[in-house]
This record gives sequence, C-alpha cells and structure tokens, in this order.
Amino acid sequence: MTAELMRPAAAEFLRIAHAVADLSAPTPCAGYDVRGLLNHLFYWGPWLVAAGRREDPPSPSATEAEAALVTEDWRAALEKQTETLVDVFGTPSAWTGTTALGTARLPASVVGDMVLGEFVLHGWDLARASGQELRCAPEAATAVYESAVAMGEQARSMGVYGPAVEVAEDASPLERALGASGRDPRWTP
Repeated sequence: MTAELMRPAAAEFLRIAHAVADLSAPTPCAGYDVRGLLNHLFYWGPWLVAAGRREDPPSPSATEAEAALVTEDWRAALEKQTETLVDVFGTPSAWTGTTALGTARLPASVVGDMVLGEFVLHGWDLARASGQELRCAPEAATAVYESAVAMGEQARSMGVYGPAVEVAEDASPLERALGASGRDPRWTP
C-alpha cells in the first residue's frame, strides 16, 4: 500500500533538505530556485494536510508568489510540516473516499499520491540543486511514476508538470517517474 511508502520517502526528503546550503541555487523544477521551491512546499503543505484530514483549507493571506515562508528556521519548520504530512498520509484511511483540495473534489488517493510525489520529485529537485543523490525505494518511484502517468495530461495543462521527457528503455523506476513528471533525469545545474 502506498501509505507505507510515505515514511521512508519523507525521511529521505528531509535528509536531502537538511543538507541544502545554497538557497539561491537553481533547481530542475522550472521557475524555482531552492528558496522558491521550499516556499512552494511551505505554501501547499497546509492545503495537503487539510485535504488529508478532511478539513477546510487554510485561508492564505498571500499568493504563493507573494508569500515569504522560508525563514531562518526553515529546516525545523520543514521537518514539522513533513512529519505532519506523514502522520496524516501514513494511515490507510487518509487514502480512502473523496476529499477537497481547495475547491476541487477528488479521490483522497490522488492527494496521497501528490504528497508522495512531493517527497520524491521535489526531494530529487533539491538533491540535484545541492549536488546530492536521492535514494528512492523502487516501490516509491514506481508509485510516483504511475501517478505521474495517470494525472500527467491534467498536470501539464495546469502547468504543474512540464512536457514528458523520454527516458531509456532500461531506465530506473525513479528515472521513469522523473520523465513522466517533465523532469530530465540528466539535469545538472
């Protein structure tokens, strides 16, 4: 079950994030440097938590572009937010039924897939930006790949994913997930 993949993926995501030194470094995530990517994670994390708990979404005082959520203690804040997401989506019940993400109603499993994708895909983005390597379990990468394929066209139409990137026939599950989400596994800063 995908819920069981959440904790190890989150631990690897945090290992990568804690080693990040340069917040101005470019990332493979189009339009984001490290600070912008972290800001993105802080902005949307509470929305994902609310969806998992079946609560009303937060009322933001600014748009993602206007928010300045990366503070001096960003590592501790990211750890706390990640632990909350794992607590919520590490339980099978968070993946059942439907929920709301903002004004959109969707299967709760789709939101759970988004959270796992955030840890794996954005973990890889941060790893690449900071000269690290993401160690991702093949099962987690396969789950992210399947989700990226399933929601690919919709995600591309919303600007969440870039165009799919072709990968080699013998590509690893992580490389397949990266390509399906519009990331080039060969990207370097």
